[in-house]
Amino acid sequence: MTSDPVKLQRILRYTFQNQELLKEALMHRSFATENNIAYDNQRLEFLGDAVLQIILTEYLFRRYPDFHEGDLTKLRSALANQDTLALLARDLDLGSALLLGRGEIETGGSLRDSTLSDAMEALMAAIMLDSSQENVREIFLGLLLNRYPNPADLLADLNPKGNLQEYTQQHLGCQPEYRILSISGPDHNPCFEIEVLINGKAVATGRANKRKLAESKAAKAALERIHQETNSLSGTQKNEKEETAV
Repeated sequence: MTSDPVKLQRILRYTFQNQELLKEALMHRSFATENNIAYDNQRLEFLGDAVLQIILTEYLFRRYPDFHEGDLTKLRSALANQDTLALLARDLDLGSALLLGRGEIETGGSLRDSTLSDAMEALMAAIMLDSSQENVREIFLGLLLNRYPNPADLLADLNPKGNLQEYTQQHLGCQPEYRILSISGPDHNPCFEIEVLINGKAVATGRANKRKLAESKAAKAALERIHQETNSLSGTQKNEKEETAV
């Protein structure tokens, strides 16, 4: 895979004055190790994490003046977590610009949530060092709000396992079960594939580099399926009533 920083900058609508900063932000430790380079993007990742926390804290504080501290904290966590950052990275096609070692390329490193979210943080830090925090704020919030016009909607998705359990207990009189289907990838960054079962029936799966996160993804997928099936059933019943009335 060939790194494509030109395309990335075009999508970002931001051109780095210092291209070496961009190169550092895109350099995974596997590439640095294989090429005997003394740096990678981990230091920028550390800085980017702090920068995004500040930007999100101020944004949420101003946008939701009626929210209590607890809800603001939960919402900030949802917007800065691995899932969200990886999603925004995919919107930028960031994976195609990463500098990865051969082993990472062969195991799908450019598609891995952890790799993409780390690179997203590093990229935002590089933009700040290259220009200003205000530029980072404009770029990051632009990406975020394109995905989530009303970020507060995410509060309903913060505990998918708890929400699924509440639903199954109330409507089906049972609890969901989670089963490991497979564990793949290197020991330092495994990929768990988890299946969620309801009344012994497989409903959905989830994948992540941590078991609990994979379970949460499976629960979220199950809730989405239940929601779709419920809406479909409601629509069918409505049509039948209308036909009967006619």
